Amino acid sequence: MIQRRIAAGLERLLTQSAAVVLTGPRQVGKTTLALDLARDRPSTYLDLESEADRARLADPELYFNDHAQELLILDEIQRTPGIFESLRGTIDRGRREGRGTGRFLLLGSAAIDLLAQSSETLAGRVAFAELAPLDPTEVGREHLDRLWVRGGFPESFLAADADASLRWRRDFIRTYLERDIPQLGPRIPAETLRRFWTMLAHQQGGLLNAAQIASGLGVSGVTVNAYLDLMVDLLLVRRLPPRLTNAGKRLVRSPKVYVRDSGLTHALLGLTDKEAVLGHPVAGASWEGMAIESLAGVAGDRAEASFYRTSGGAEVDLVLTWPDGREWAIEVKRSLAPKVTRGMRSSLEDIEPERSFVVYPGTERFPLAEAIEAIDLVGLCDEVAAG
Repeated sequence: MIQRRIAAGLERLLTQSAAVVLTGPRQVGKTTLALDLARDRPSTYLDLESEADRARLADPELYFNDHAQELLILDEIQRTPGIFESLRGTIDRGRREGRGTGRFLLLGSAAIDLLAQSSETLAGRVAFAELAPLDPTEVGREHLDRLWVRGGFPESFLAADADASLRWRRDFIRTYLERDIPQLGPRIPAETLRRFWTMLAHQQGGLLNAAQIASGLGVSGVTVNAYLDLMVDLLLVRRLPPRLTNAGKRLVRSPKVYVRDSGLTHALLGLTDKEAVLGHPVAGASWEGMAIESLAGVAGDRAEASFYRTSGGAEVDLVLTWPDGREWAIEVKRSLAPKVTRGMRSSLEDIEPERSFVVYPGTERFPLAEAIEAIDLVGLCDEVAAG
């Protein structure tokens, strides 16, 4: 089993909160991680996609009382939204009886709805964590190309060969479109949503142009934004906002959009292996997306992620803004001989970041210019983790 980076933090949250909500897309390893954490303590696991397990919760408060001395793991909690009221009462009674932490671990795949339901009903009683696909700190430098091509879903990354990995990702996409999304309520034709997802893959890392996508799909711009909201909610797409604090410049105000997992990007585009990826125009944007997703994921809620671009084209791919106001500017280059562009220099003069980096696919770390370092992706992920 690959050691997940958030495992220690999840353990810590369970010692601090009565309930912890762990979100993440399907098949990312939430259940595996939860069961691994549960091995060293009394626990019960319920899969709420199972009719039999849902039946056990016909009287949830009674069931919770019967398992008051255990960690209850409730998987796919968004399938039973009405249960949060019962959780609140059980948690409050447990607090009065001296059992205030480590009661519930709630796993869910739909972030926005789940977070809204749980935060409204369990305010002050719940902590949140997100499990993303595998990142470079978890697989190591020696497997970075495999991570890029196959993506970070464990079964895809660990597949026996490239064909098996691609087959898994294609099945994953089909299952999401034909089963998982309809279960969540939206009545969107699977083929329409596939075309939308594929358009985003072709435009990986591009500025959102809802009108152009709407024209291609034959729908309205409002509908395109609704589709995008859904994919963001399912943690499959990242909408990276622009940094807009420089009042003296004309800045781009549209967000950039990334398919969050590079392996899914390649599967949507029919790219079978590394050679196929390298021969496709999306290669640079795909590697940029993997780098940004990895860095934003390691930063988590400790830093706000954005990008900087002026109307004249000066740009920095990623800006991390820390709570104390410090900013790190990060440019991503898929070249073993990275250079500082004029646009990056201009952007750094505007942003005035505390630290500036160029991420590249090499292994050495060296200065590129005054106060600008070239660094590999795993090295920068470690720097971001240290904060």
